[in-house]
Amino acid sequence: MAVVGLIIFGLISTLAIANSIKNAQFLTNKSISSEFVIQELPEQIPSNNQWIINATQSQKLVTEGATILDARSCKIFHPKSLSNAICISWKEFSQPQLPFKGKLLTDDKILTEKLQRIGVFNDKPVIVFGDTINGWGEDGRIVWMLRTLGHQKSFLVDGGFNALVQTGFPTVNFVNNSSTVRGDFVVNRKKNWQISQNELKANLENNNLIIIDTRELREFYGKTPYGEERGGHIPGAVHIYFKDWLDENGMLFSREKILEILAKKGITKDKTIVTYCTGGVRSAWSNVVLVDLGFQVKNYSGSMWEWSASNADIYSLDMSKK
Repeated sequence: MAVVGLIIFGLISTLAIANSIKNAQFLTNKSISSEFVIQELPEQIPSNNQWIINATQSQKLVTEGATILDARSCKIFHPKSLSNAICISWKEFSQPQLPFKGKLLTDDKILTEKLQRIGVFNDKPVIVFGDTINGWGEDGRIVWMLRTLGHQKSFLVDGGFNALVQTGFPTVNFVNNSSTVRGDFVVNRKKNWQISQNELKANLENNNLIIIDTRELREFYGKTPYGEERGGHIPGAVHIYFKDWLDENGMLFSREKILEILAKKGITKDKTIVTYCTGGVRSAWSNVVLVDLGFQVKNYSGSMWEWSASNADIYSLDMSKK
């Protein structure tokens, strides 16, 4: 009887596996390579309210024609990229002169032209990756920019370049940053995720507002290593270095752990949050993480470059260690 039972169990298991294989749908990635095949799962499709995706979800979007943007300044420091990825720098879309280098270009026609040239479409997703271990959050800056300019299907890849390569994305030598297909995206700015210097100043006494300084601790306490005219932090700001939410492999901690870190600082979802750094890059990355977690958050892109260059009597800074 035991032998018969084992035979029957084996037959049932074999039929179950065969049925699973029969019912699974597989997609070959035609956008970047045919080198990997992924299983199509409904839960892999991100919603527009989701700003961060994993490498497997990225594969799914690429099979649907997503634009891939490499935000690592790869022309200088990263000779290898992903096949069909367009290498860009956040600086291409920002004002060129201090103290406004953190702020986006003001001319929507110029921004539209730049984004169309790199193959950004209105109705196609955009996935953005960076160097999460050595980078400055440039991928988050690009996603924040795209969302702010009206592209609601732009996503940051958790783990960046390394995670995508480990998942099966093939690498190629970097060639250029021009797309073979011109996009049709047209800028339509949104105010949801940005705040101006004057708006922030007017709300400093708002008890429902929490300001997060995402810089290094030495900057928070007054060091000026990146061209700030004055040192310190915006009065009332709490310090959370943007990489405090990453593990040693450059992957985001679990949602629960990040929420725990925030809660210890008194940051809850009933608060309005403003993030800032030196030039709105690290703070934009933090903005992406917080929005993805469901917080109401705005990035002050002018950040310390702008604030420290303004009248010290009006735009004061605090250097206290508390």
